[in-house]
Amino acid sequence: IGAKQVFPGPYLDPESLLDDFVKEGVTWTAGVPTIWLGILQLLDAHPGKWDLSHMKGMLVGGSAAPRAMIAGFEERHDLVVCHGWGMTETSPVASMAALPGELASADDDTKFDYIAMQGFPLALVELRARDESGHEIPHDGETMGELEVRGPWVASAYYESPDEAGRWTDDGWFKTGDIVSFDPHGHIQIKDRSKDVIKSGGEWISSVELENALMAHPAVAEAAVIAIPDEKWQERPLAAVVLKDGAAATAGELREFLAPQFAKWWLPDRFEFVGEIPKTAVGKFRKTALREQFAQQPAVTTP
Repeated sequence: IGAKQVFPGPYLDPESLLDDFVKEGVTWTAGVPTIWLGILQLLDAHPGKWDLSHMKGMLVGGSAAPRAMIAGFEERHDLVVCHGWGMTETSPVASMAALPGELASADDDTKFDYIAMQGFPLALVELRARDESGHEIPHDGETMGELEVRGPWVASAYYESPDEAGRWTDDGWFKTGDIVSFDPHGHIQIKDRSKDVIKSGGEWISSVELENALMAHPAVAEAAVIAIPDEKWQERPLAAVVLKDGAAATAGELREFLAPQFAKWWLPDRFEFVGEIPKTAVGKFRKTALREQFAQQPAVTTP
């Protein structure tokens, strides 16, 4: 049993990828959310231009996929998104979103809530999360902690790098650096990277949740949220926003859009409208560049 493997080459823009999908008859494909956001926007702008009826599914990973993006593909284009989590050290997939059997007849909103999580661990893989005090977090869907993983194909050390031994706990769990919560069913939801989570007044704010909510706004193409220094609260969120072509939105409108979804203290203090958000070679947001641009200013005082 074999399969054709298609490499897109140097052209990773949405139109080139869609042309490849059609020309090569691609049935399964994988990529990071920023790649799929661009593809969804192009499909929405040109309905019917690309026949993707042969495509069985799209694996999305590398960072948390926006719920609105997953719903958009399935509702408007009948394309199934498989949402997973993993990293190089887990070889590479360690969990996959799955709908609990008892929710098979649930409404679409509930189903998409679960598909937008990172799901259950794969067979033989164990997951847990601990808070800053080292205690395992409760499965309440709210409490956040750093995700740890172990399993037969999870790395147990870095080759000839004894200085990295601290990435593993004494009982053999790998510290992923991802901040997560567990829901009562045991699904994990990625909240942030430990280096990107915003620590404000002793509480944690998930930049990923704010980003995904902003990207559900009809005028927003992309959004990245970073921490900026604050004299009173230590850190506060700043949102860098790229608007869709021809769309308009103000900071006040975006803050009002977010308000029903989050506690008031989660809402970004600043919105910066930019032409593009810097990305890594694989398409992830390069937040270090945003911090260099916006967060190096002197600390501000927030009321």
